[in-house]
Amino acid sequence: MPHHPFRSLRTLVHTRWRALSRRPYVVDAALAALVLLAVSLQFVFPDDGEDDRLSVAGYLLAAGTAVPLAWRRRTPMTAVFLVSLFTPAMAVYRQPPPDVAYGGLVALYTLALVGRPVQRRLVLAVWLVASTATMTFRERAEPFEYAFHLLSFVTAYGFGVLARVQRAYTAALEDRARRLERERAAETARAAARERARIARDMHDVLAHAVSLMVVQAEAGPVVVRADPERAITAFDAISASGRDAMAQLRRILGVLRDAEGAGGAGAGAAAERGPQPTLGALPSLVRDVERAGIPVESRVTGEPVPLRADVEVAAYRVTQEALTNVLKHAGAARVVLELAWSPGELRLTVTDDGARPTDDGARATDVRARAKGNGARTTADGTPAPANGIVPGSAPVPGPRPRPLPFTATPAEGERPGGQGLVGIAERAAACGGAAEAGPVPGGGFRVAVTLPTASLTHEHPRSGGRRPGAGPQRLHDDP
Repeated sequence: MPHHPFRSLRTLVHTRWRALSRRPYVVDAALAALVLLAVSLQFVFPDDGEDDRLSVAGYLLAAGTAVPLAWRRRTPMTAVFLVSLFTPAMAVYRQPPPDVAYGGLVALYTLALVGRPVQRRLVLAVWLVASTATMTFRERAEPFEYAFHLLSFVTAYGFGVLARVQRAYTAALEDRARRLERERAAETARAAARERARIARDMHDVLAHAVSLMVVQAEAGPVVVRADPERAITAFDAISASGRDAMAQLRRILGVLRDAEGAGGAGAGAAAERGPQPTLGALPSLVRDVERAGIPVESRVTGEPVPLRADVEVAAYRVTQEALTNVLKHAGAARVVLELAWSPGELRLTVTDDGARPTDDGARATDVRARAKGNGARTTADGTPAPANGIVPGSAPVPGPRPRPLPFTATPAEGERPGGQGLVGIAERAAACGGAAEAGPVPGGGFRVAVTLPTASLTHEHPRSGGRRPGAGPQRLHDDP
């Protein structure tokens, strides 16, 4: 690659200037020395060719027009004031006066750069009047000289104004960049928090469902081995399949988490796109898992399915998964009814179990209390869950009027992490996509979880909806034999 000497020189000058800019007082002292030298040279070598050296008083006046510039950054107005005094005095003392008032030009530039508005206007007016007055003392003063001095002062002041505007503009850009950086960092943190919450919910839902299936099958295993060894093989196969499926999903979720942590906020957003996003089309597999655990599931679909937003569809699947998992863990049910009721503008998803036997009221009440407390809900004296955590107790019959959901408040119980856990997770998922959740015991025994989700029609296909057409939703939740 060819060497460019001018580029190297430019880089060297830029580096040296940046080093000097970090020591402004050194720069100002050098500037004052240069101004003093320039003023002195005008007197040592006058225009008329005569050696017109100054006296001691003359040199003191010359120094007064230059030396104060050395502290023009520390006390700018003091430096401007002193130079403003000594420059006219120098012009009156020495005849003819110097052609260029170098110190005055630097002082006016400094005034325009750092002075307050009133100070700038006042001192500029004084300078113009003083310059005009001192020109009257000059021998053979020409109109051109008047114009030259006035123009030089106004030009120096104008450069100071431009420098002040540029400095303010640069400061505004830097402040905006800092604010944008803070906002970007905050948004990255929020995106990471949202992604962690989503992954936490998915991990809980996946593991809780799979582990519940394995526990149920394992507990039934010894009984089945003694009663029917052939069926025991099927039970153990189901345990193995559930474990493998849980491990596979867990690997995918952890892979997404690693990608999100490695790529920051952008990775979090991309991870959300790559993460496992179940749809309603996966409900048949979910139903089969529950039936393998020994609980028959009756599936019903009413109405005309419509395409859902990706977040609504994921919420519908996860809510169903969590409700069925709760049945496996807590209900001791002999039968479950899963219903998807499609209506204009909403999807009502209901999971109802028969729970303990209707005659076993004490056991059922104990089970309801345990289920409610285990999922962050409060209970009344008779064992009925009280309104809390966004869950509205009640039977929520379908069809017919149902209890009006309370505002979503989802405050987890002490020691419980929010999101993706039991009834609290169901309420959170429903509220996150504009829906509502209801849960409560069913008269005669059993428990019902009902979730209403919005089904706003999509003008354009959502990029993550899988391109499903209206009416292409799950018409049946069991695979054909």
